[in-house]
Amino acid sequence: MKKNPRYVLWCIVVLTCVAVLINIPPFTFSVPNFKATIPGQKVKSTPLTFPGFSLGWINSSVSKAPLAFKRGLDLQGGTSITLRANMQGIPSSQRQDALDLARTVIENRVNLYGVSEPVIQTVVTNGDYRIVVELPGVGDQQARQLVGTTAQLSFWEQATSSALQVPQGIPVSALGNLFKPTNLTGKDLSSSVVTFDPNTGAPQVQLNFTPIGTKKFADITTRDVGKILAIVLDNQVVEAPRVNQAILNGNAVITGSFTTDQAKNLSIELQAGVLPVSLTTLATQTVGATLGQDALSKSIFAGILGFVVVVVFMVVLYGRLGVIASVALMLYTLLVLSLFKLIPVTLTLAGIAGFILSIGMAVDANILIFERMKEELRFQKPLSVAMELGFNRAWSSIRDSNISTLITSAVLFQFGTGIVRGFALTLAIGVLVSMFSAIVVTRTLIRVFYREI
Repeated sequence: MKKNPRYVLWCIVVLTCVAVLINIPPFTFSVPNFKATIPGQKVKSTPLTFPGFSLGWINSSVSKAPLAFKRGLDLQGGTSITLRANMQGIPSSQRQDALDLARTVIENRVNLYGVSEPVIQTVVTNGDYRIVVELPGVGDQQARQLVGTTAQLSFWEQATSSALQVPQGIPVSALGNLFKPTNLTGKDLSSSVVTFDPNTGAPQVQLNFTPIGTKKFADITTRDVGKILAIVLDNQVVEAPRVNQAILNGNAVITGSFTTDQAKNLSIELQAGVLPVSLTTLATQTVGATLGQDALSKSIFAGILGFVVVVVFMVVLYGRLGVIASVALMLYTLLVLSLFKLIPVTLTLAGIAGFILSIGMAVDANILIFERMKEELRFQKPLSVAMELGFNRAWSSIRDSNISTLITSAVLFQFGTGIVRGFALTLAIGVLVSMFSAIVVTRTLIRVFYREI
C-alpha cells in the first residue's frame, strides 16, 4: 500500500525543523519590555539567550554543552609532539617494524584518550627514527605526557629478608642491591581498569595478567611471602606492598595516592601496550591553525557559492522541477551539517571539500530522475505515471553510482591517514543523505506540489 505523500511531507517538515534547531548556534537577542516602562521613559529591553541545541535536552545524563562543529588541526591548531626512537640493540632489519609497532601503540593510546582525527606518522632520515604526533584541539599537559611516556611496567622482588620501608616515587636505582628485577613485565599484562577501594573509596588500578603472567605472578608471590614486591613504572616505584600470601588468580592492584584522572591515565598507558622501543621527546609545542580562520571563511564562501550556482542551474534547466530539487538540496545541506554535529565529525579542509563535492553529487540523482520523466512524457504518458516510471527507472543508476562512491570512501577511510579519512567520511555521509534527499524528499514534494508540466 502506497504511503500518503502528505503524511511523508509532514515527517519531512518535522525533520527539517529538528535539523534547523541543531544547526542554530547559541545567540542572544533583546525583547522590548513595554509593560515595565513608564510613559515618557526609554523602553527597556530584556535579553533572551538561546544556548544552542544540546543532547542534554533529550537525555539528562549526558553533557548539556551545546553541540558544535569539531575542527581539525589545520583549522583550529593543537599540539605537535616529535619523538625519537632509540634503536640501540635492535637489528637493522627489524628497526622499521619496531618503529611501525611503536606508532601503532601510540595511536592506540591516543584513541583511548578520545582525541579525534590525530595525525601520527613515522619519519626516517639518515638513520634517525622519529614519530610525529599531531593532536587537534589538545593543549592539556596530561595528554602530551600520555603520548610521550613509555609505560614500562616491571616488578622487583626483595633480595634480602630484612625489614624495609620503600617510599613511593623514588627511582628504582635508589633501591641498590636490596631488590632485584623479576621476569614479570608489562608484556604479561592482559588488561588494566580503574576501580575504587571498597573501604576508602580511593581510585586504584587493577591489573589482570595473561595465563603466562598469572603463573609468573603466582611463583613470585609464593616465594616472596613476607617480603616487599615493588611495582615499578618507567623506573619509578609507584607502590611497594608487602606480600602477605601467595596470589594465584593473576590479579593485582596498584593503589598509590592517585586522583581519578591520574588512575585513568595510568590505566590507559598500561592497557594501550608496551612500546617496543624507548622514546625520547624531542619537541612539544602548541601549534596554531596551519590554514587558519581565513581559509575556513573562504571554504565556507566557496560552499555557499557552489550551492547558489547549483540552484540557479537547476531552476533554469528544469523550471519548477528545479525549484523542488533546490528545496530538497537545502534540506540535504541541513541534514548533513546536523550529522556532522551529532556523530561528531572532525572537520578539516579536506573534509569540507568532500562535503562541497557531495552537494554537486546530490543533484546528480535529481537530474537522472528528471530526464527519465521527460522521456516518459514524450510518449504522452500521464504525469503521475511518468513520475513513478522516472523514479523507478533511474533508481538502478543512482544506486550503482552511489555504491561505487561508497566503496571508494570505505577504502580511503580504511587505509588513509587522518586528513584523507576525514574527506572519505564526509563524502560517504553526503552520498547516503543525498540518496534519501533524491528518492524520498524530491519524490514527496513532486507528488504533493507538482501538478502540470
